[in-house]
Amino acid sequence: MSCLALPYGRTPDGHDTHLYLLSNAQGMTVAATDFGACLVSVRVPDKEGNLLDVVLAHQGQRGYEHNPMGFGATVGRHANRIARATFDLGGKAYHLAANEGHNSLHSGPDLWFQRLWELAEVADDHVTFGLVSPDGDQGFPGEVEARATYTLSEDNRVTVRYEALPSCQTVISMTNHAYWNLNGHASGKVLGHSLAVDAKAYLPTDQENIPLGEVAPVEGTVFDVRKPVVLADVLDALPRGFDHNFCLQQEGVVAHAARMVGDRSGIALDVTTDAPGLQVYMAGWLDDMQGKDGASYGRFSGVALEAQRWPDAIHHPDWPSPVYGPERPFSQTTVFAFSIA
Repeated sequence: MSCLALPYGRTPDGHDTHLYLLSNAQGMTVAATDFGACLVSVRVPDKEGNLLDVVLAHQGQRGYEHNPMGFGATVGRHANRIARATFDLGGKAYHLAANEGHNSLHSGPDLWFQRLWELAEVADDHVTFGLVSPDGDQGFPGEVEARATYTLSEDNRVTVRYEALPSCQTVISMTNHAYWNLNGHASGKVLGHSLAVDAKAYLPTDQENIPLGEVAPVEGTVFDVRKPVVLADVLDALPRGFDHNFCLQQEGVVAHAARMVGDRSGIALDVTTDAPGLQVYMAGWLDDMQGKDGASYGRFSGVALEAQRWPDAIHHPDWPSPVYGPERPFSQTTVFAFSIA
């Protein structure tokens, strides 16, 4: 195992940014940057033994200064959507920026993944970035000390661990927003990939992608992907593909959540997590963006598998709670394990 720190760029206010490259004995590499704590590259062997980069990304640090699709992003303070960009906590109303219609998406526009994080720790097998989010940041109460750790193992597993210590009760839901294309990031659409998700229920949404409040069974619907389905087959019912939260079976225990297989590469990705939800987003709104190495990304060029709290859970007291405090710090672990199918 080894970790190499490389220059990556400079922010508009003159701060240097870095890329941290983790490598194992199998030849697999993982690259993450302190700008946004973003995942920039994951190279894994395909069925022929060739290394493929399976993560969509920008070309260089400057691309991450404007990252509207959240390539590789560490999202916080609250990932996904909060309806009407407001919530009540402790008898007080808090107002966020309405950056997607009437709602808040990923707590923008002052996004965590467009900020420079500090290097908190580095070793041969992992790198940890830290960020202090002050009281009132993005409209949320309380200061939060957040950490994001990327760990590479010798058996080709990437572990993403998020931790956040708040100074008072607040709302937290962090996630990684990497887009995966298991045929290689520049290979075009992922519609030939197969996907299975270990979920008996999902959250139906309105036209603004806000959950309606029902926890609906997947059986008999397009959302029943407990057995592998080819992603192209989803489009008859959902022309833009999935952008939905699947309700996982366990919270607080790391358990298998999903498996995706590249149809041409033979690369399999298994996701395990202790989060209660998995947002599956098929990049149905990604149109004509320039990526790294001269690649062009369009609709369905990748799939985001976002382990997180359920969207808009702050408005649904009977759902897994997104409220954390000094006595209940936030932690979440997700493992992306690679093999050959």
